[in-house]
Amino acid sequence: MSSHSTMHVRTALIQAPACLRSAKVPCRASLQQAQHLVKCNFFGQSRQLGVQKRVLQQCRRLTVVKAEEKPVDAKIESVAEKETGSPQAGNNLTTLGFIATWYALNVGFNLQNKTIFNYFPFPWTVSAVHVVVGLAYCTVAYFLGAKNASFQRPITKAEFQTIAGPASMHAIGHVAANLSFAAVAISLTHTVKTLEPVFSVILSKVILGQSTPLPVVGTLVPIMAGVAMASAAELSFNWSGFISAMVSNLTFGFRAVWSKRAMTDIKNLSSTAIYAWTTLVSVLICVPGALIFEGPKLQAGIDAALKKEPNFYLSLLSVGLLYHLYNQFAFNTLSRVTPVSHGVCNVVKRVVIIGTSVVFFGNKLTNKTKLGTAIALLGTYLYTEATKRSKAQKPSEPASGTSYTPKTA
Repeated sequence: MSSHSTMHVRTALIQAPACLRSAKVPCRASLQQAQHLVKCNFFGQSRQLGVQKRVLQQCRRLTVVKAEEKPVDAKIESVAEKETGSPQAGNNLTTLGFIATWYALNVGFNLQNKTIFNYFPFPWTVSAVHVVVGLAYCTVAYFLGAKNASFQRPITKAEFQTIAGPASMHAIGHVAANLSFAAVAISLTHTVKTLEPVFSVILSKVILGQSTPLPVVGTLVPIMAGVAMASAAELSFNWSGFISAMVSNLTFGFRAVWSKRAMTDIKNLSSTAIYAWTTLVSVLICVPGALIFEGPKLQAGIDAALKKEPNFYLSLLSVGLLYHLYNQFAFNTLSRVTPVSHGVCNVVKRVVIIGTSVVFFGNKLTNKTKLGTAIALLGTYLYTEATKRSKAQKPSEPASGTSYTPKTA
């Protein structure tokens, strides 16, 4: 190749991507323009020199990068808007899709998780697997260019410290919930976890000095009464499972209250990215905990699990993916709806999970357990409605920061 041709090669490769970068999202017209530019520079020699192929490959790489600059949920919403012909209908359809996916992944996670605990009762290790698989998912997505589906961007030391507090409560609450899932029926754990608003109200008063209106406090009574009735009559009840669920409530309550004070400092970071960084912090807590509390017995437990379930490792991988994805969709849903609406979604979610777990595992519920569970769930719904009315009576406050309070267990 002559020096004159080499110069044209370099000129074409520089100018073609520049044309693409001028477009917000490269399209077919941009690719055709790049091809035309190359052909003009080489006077018809582009095929012989192989430049066309190289330019097109670079164009495709730029197309992927530029496409990733648009948030994932925005892409889905734009597709829904085209299908429905209405921006509002597209937004509603996207939100409903997120909720339905969140429910489906959550149900799948709970059933798979409890199945694993039936032959591998190592809740610390399973909790660690959940977040390690999630971290691997985020890392691979990030380095493949899907930054908006993972960490989004590097964060500062101050931002990491801000996220670390609520994230550590998230990790501890997750482990506590799994300790409960391993000890008692799924239905009991989720019934006890309806007490989470009680802890949030108490901690808001103690830590933030915020008083809760009396009508809202009154709705906590049926929640507490329902949990007490369901727990007392539950055939699988044991104190280990009950206390673990209560610890999960406490830590998730701390997380919710702590985040109200801390997360206003985080700017330009999506809900998906916040959960990705939360997963990283959770790994730093769960993995050492698993090694400390279950490490000596872990190999024997794995050997026993493999005898009962040959696809044990595949089951761990799948439950880890389900856990990460359902939490990610929970965060995505919260970013699209009000916290009160998200609370109502959580009530319905618990109904769905309790119902499917009873059918799937064939658990027998006494009449008192059924009644207590129904009362607790009704109380949770009344709590969200009372909170909604209470906020409607107050002057609206400007939104600040990123919300960080989805109920994930």
